[in-house]
Amino acid sequence: MGSVVMKDRHVIEALGRTKVVIEDGKVVSVEQPEVSYCPLFHKVRGYKELNPEIVRENMEYRMRTFGMCLPSRELRMHDFLSYGISELLGMAIAKKMLDCAVLVCDGAGTVVVDDPELVQGIGGRISGMIETTPILEIMEGIGRDRVLDPEKGRIDQFAGVEKAFKMGYRMVAVTVAKAQTAQMIRDAFGANVFICAVHTTGADQRDAIMFFDTCDMVTGCASRWVREEAKARALLRAGTKVPVYAASVMGKKVLEERFAQVGKPKEVAEDPPRPLI
Repeated sequence: MGSVVMKDRHVIEALGRTKVVIEDGKVVSVEQPEVSYCPLFHKVRGYKELNPEIVRENMEYRMRTFGMCLPSRELRMHDFLSYGISELLGMAIAKKMLDCAVLVCDGAGTVVVDDPELVQGIGGRISGMIETTPILEIMEGIGRDRVLDPEKGRIDQFAGVEKAFKMGYRMVAVTVAKAQTAQMIRDAFGANVFICAVHTTGADQRDAIMFFDTCDMVTGCASRWVREEAKARALLRAGTKVPVYAASVMGKKVLEERFAQVGKPKEVAEDPPRPLI
């Protein structure tokens, strides 16, 4: 029997938490966005309202410009936002506050990286990756030994943290989208992990509480409950469009270091996504 060829398939929750499926280099399905207005994309791309056509256009733009989900994927990138999670992690690694980051990359799944430009190039260009298929060129660009599961492109942040410690890193950052994953990682690895909650849109009240109980940094995204919890629990906040909250002393240190680097953000009126869910 010959080996089974896996279909090239990538599932992403993109702008406005829209489920998008990309197969063999083409966007094959785009669902209805759950959030109709994203201030970040309004500012960067001029989108006043999100709909499936705009999401499709944006996905195809990403594929065209930097090769998202394609063998031509550009993996390195300089800072794009002032206070995005990938910018904060890249800076913290450059400043030796953290040793590496466990991220999710299209065409590779869970990966362990310690180069700030790779952290930014991987994390700054994609949102919630739900499923991906390995792409040889992408894995080679990152380093096959840094990919958790080169055969299947598995996404498993807990196993990624485990791998990072086995590789000899001592202070490991990780991005997680589920509160239960954050809790499991904190319980297993204690204070040697810097946990960032990302892609929190749709988190319920219990999740929001758990994120602030277990994470160092939490992004507000379009989550009503995360923003509500942050009012009482955040030690520091940066960004008005998609706020990033420091949920621990270490998280606060990283944000303060970023303030020192790019200047403290001016207090301006919030422009939240709509609706908050």
